[in-house]
Amino acid sequence: MPDAEFKDTLLLVDSDIDFLDWATKHLEAPDLRILRCDSSEKALKVIGSTTVDLVLADFQTQPYDGLELLAKIRAKNAAIVTILLAGFPTTTQIIEATRLGARDVLRKEALNFELRPVVESAFQIIESRRSADQPEQELPAADARIKMIGQSRIIQETFKLVGRVAPSDAPVLVSGESGTGKELIAQAVHEYSPRRKNEFIAINCGAIPDNLLESELFGHEKGSFTGAMARRAGRFEQCDGGTLFLDEIGDMPQSVQVKILRVLQDGSFSRVGSNETLSSDVRIVAATNKDLAYEVARGRFREDLYYRLNVVEIHLPPLRDRREDIPLLAEFFLQRLARKYGLAKIKLSGEAIDTLRNHRWTGNVRELENTMARACALAESSLLLADDIPFARSPWSEEGQIAKALNTLIALQPDNEKDTAEWISKLLEKHNE
Repeated sequence: MPDAEFKDTLLLVDSDIDFLDWATKHLEAPDLRILRCDSSEKALKVIGSTTVDLVLADFQTQPYDGLELLAKIRAKNAAIVTILLAGFPTTTQIIEATRLGARDVLRKEALNFELRPVVESAFQIIESRRSADQPEQELPAADARIKMIGQSRIIQETFKLVGRVAPSDAPVLVSGESGTGKELIAQAVHEYSPRRKNEFIAINCGAIPDNLLESELFGHEKGSFTGAMARRAGRFEQCDGGTLFLDEIGDMPQSVQVKILRVLQDGSFSRVGSNETLSSDVRIVAATNKDLAYEVARGRFREDLYYRLNVVEIHLPPLRDRREDIPLLAEFFLQRLARKYGLAKIKLSGEAIDTLRNHRWTGNVRELENTMARACALAESSLLLADDIPFARSPWSEEGQIAKALNTLIALQPDNEKDTAEWISKLLEKHNE
């Protein structure tokens, strides 16, 4: 059959002629050309003179062993997929072969069962690469002032709201689930405002113990509490003229909420342990993944502070509500990681994109970014297939999701008898789902 009629070319490299005969018969197919070499030196000459898609080589080939041959193949043509074979491959051989770019390492005693499926999988990768050799989707140009991208209607509306509110000094409340990028929105509000030449300081209200949060925000005088060895300026003083981002504002203790309210009203505050009144011109952008209106109703958040903060609310949608942005974000993260670590460019196959679109993304954009980072670290080729997407194990099993929902409803138990019947009804409905 003329070479042009073959779809794929496989090169077998092994000094054992009986094995070459067996593998040729085991793998023969109408559209597959099988070439054979009994030495690694001959194999390199074949690779240099003809098109080869897949190489199956024994670790014990001579004059170059399997690892040396693999390295030389990669140097000649990194697109060639290589699978190494051994009687009993050592841990070192497996790790080193994988590091050098081998698609797989197989034990010869298992080839009767494993060889054909592994070879078929390799040719699927090769075919997917051919299909992927199309003009790439152009990613949005990087903008130093906002590090979020998206072309869905819902996220574009969010960007428009940022543009409208940024020039003012109005307090902004950014709401949304964890991992949606609330701090990036806060940074964008600052960068597009007249305050952009001054400080942008972020503080996580839920990460600082209650007894230290007030000092962190407003500063303290020497000796005002145990460990206060010297006077310290707080974030409001440091951020004068700039923007202070209060993340997880819903976790702020009410004792501190009172002082935040005063700053919002007239810009004045006092350090811990001082009677001196200070002033600071700071714009507040707060963020929360809680329903603050509900927290107010439960008495856990001050109503007057809620209305002071919520002059303009920017709600960030979860990733599941902007699925058309998932391929764009995934490609962005892959390219950024490749540049950062000096990796070869990695592409997503159509099947991989569909897999990403259909995932639940309970961790939102942060989970997607971490998934792409794992994919880069574990990539066996320049093309990611659906099976190459390494999703993290969900912290909530199906049973755990039910328990979480029940615990949430228990936490919502009404304080009076009026709503108890409705609450019990919802609890039973959730239990029966």
